[in-house]
Amino acid sequence: MTVDNGVRVVAGCMVLLSVVLTWWVHPAFVWLTVFVGLNLIQSAFSGFCPAAMILRRLGCHD
Repeated sequence: MTVDNGVRVVAGCMVLLSVVLTWWVHPAFVWLTVFVGLNLIQSAFSGFCPAAMILRRLGCHD
């Protein structure tokens, strides 16, 4: 799996997890979705993505 695809998988899973937690646990978990969205936006402009760094260390290729 490429790093780009891995980042999309991680972001998608985090958004789905946030929706589930918001629905069944507490409405404040919607802020997890906000965090993921903001992180995706800042990584598009800055090129810095913590998820990509972690995925590279786990063996994903560019």
